[in-house]
Amino acid sequence: MDVDRIADWHAHVYFDAATAAAATALRTRIEDRFAGRMEMGRFHERPVGPHPRWSYQVAFRPDLFAEIVPWLTLNRGGLTVLVHPNTGEALADHRDRAVWLGPSEMLDLAVLERA
Repeated sequence: MDVDRIADWHAHVYFDAATAAAATALRTRIEDRFAGRMEMGRFHERPVGPHPRWSYQVAFRPDLFAEIVPWLTLNRGGLTVLVHPNTGEALADHRDRAVWLGPSEMLDLAVLERA
């Protein structure tokens, strides 16, 4: 598969009630650091789609991967982050092509299998 098939990347920051303040602080730092170069998704205080915990999404262009992912790796503050490409194959992108920053989580892949 050619990397040109990657339309963009998503980083999903996972949190819960105990880590919501840390997730909010990280979100602010992401917005400040990468303003205008990425899109922030909604702050979900419940599992959404295949994501097993509360989360928010950071969407960014492929040319920003080498800048954003290393920064998240070093600045995630103990939060788990799922990073995956978007190639038009959502199941494979989440199941086979995902990169985890921190401990991996069990995704609800059935949601993507039905899509």
